[in-house]
Amino acid sequence: MTFEVVPLDRAHVDGWAALFEACHCACYCRYWHFSGTTNAWLERSAFSPEVSREEQVRALEAGDPSARGLVAVAVPDKVVGWIKVAPRAAVPKLRKGRVYGALDLGSDDGVYSIACFLVHPEHRRKGVARALVEAAEGAVRAWGGRAIEAYPRRSGELLRDEEVWMGPERIYIDAGYTHFAGEAPYPVYRKQLD
Repeated sequence: MTFEVVPLDRAHVDGWAALFEACHCACYCRYWHFSGTTNAWLERSAFSPEVSREEQVRALEAGDPSARGLVAVAVPDKVVGWIKVAPRAAVPKLRKGRVYGALDLGSDDGVYSIACFLVHPEHRRKGVARALVEAAEGAVRAWGGRAIEAYPRRSGELLRDEEVWMGPERIYIDAGYTHFAGEAPYPVYRKQLD
């Protein structure tokens, strides 16, 4: 399969939304920005996923850094993968949660977070996730970032695809990320770009 990785833009929004639908994923990468309760988020995802989709599209069109990310686009113009790569400061819920909130990750200045991953079910295990991680470095440099953090889930057992929504740990290690903080099952990996 041939594909290219490019920043999400208006031209790819419909394909991006179709990717979420194909994966039966109703969050549209807005979980990290939702300020309501867990039950309210689950209700929104179950009954009003279009609210999250429209919120992401509006943020993207407004140039909001919280909407940044990359898409893998296969020929002919089908989005087969997505990686949310946003400034850590633009995903405040990450630092407020019980898992990462207790960790000393340092200043948000110049740090980007890989906060979500999605690969079309028909295109998994074909190098899409790896290509997205590798392309993130150039995108973050272009956006002025100095480091990228990743938050993969670690398990002694094989994880189902739905459980690797923060990306596979092995891909980060292979791409030169190093363990930075936290322990299993939620380690934090980082790659310095400067």
